[in-house]
Amino acid sequence: MKVSHELRVLFSRLGVAKTFPKRFTLLHAGDVSRHAYFIESGCIRLWHNNDGADVSVKFFLPGELCASLQSIHTGDPSKYELETITPCVVRILDKSELEREAAKTPGMKDYMESVIVHCLVNYQDLFVDRIGRPPEERYRALINDDPAVLDLVPLHYIASYLGITPVSLSRIRRKIQAP
Repeated sequence: MKVSHELRVLFSRLGVAKTFPKRFTLLHAGDVSRHAYFIESGCIRLWHNNDGADVSVKFFLPGELCASLQSIHTGDPSKYELETITPCVVRILDKSELEREAAKTPGMKDYMESVIVHCLVNYQDLFVDRIGRPPEERYRALINDDPAVLDLVPLHYIASYLGITPVSLSRIRRKIQAP
């Protein structure tokens, strides 16, 4: 989800800019998330290790905010990892600073809550898609809804996001590209 101008300004003013290499882990599963990240360039993925199987849950692109919502909201250890897929430039803002700004800026707390609700809706849609739509339909939806992901994200991560093997994704891609 692209964030509001006000939130961009907040991250520009208070966030610490940092550059990370490809495949850098910003948050390990089991750690408590204490930061939110605004992506200036690059791509980050939220993923989960499901008994040894890598399951990509969400891809975050430039102009988007990312965090382990479950952990940052509850203060519990994260069930997910945040990892850079490409080299990234992000602005990092501490949870306490974000909460302090939300409390003193009119409308910011409501906006932050709307961001969280928007993310929840996206995760619910992902869940329903995984159980209710065949892989080819999920891939076609990704092409239509988030084409930038296809330019930045390696195919094996896209396959794990779709809940299929890389071989199955290759077959689907060949079928779709065939005249």
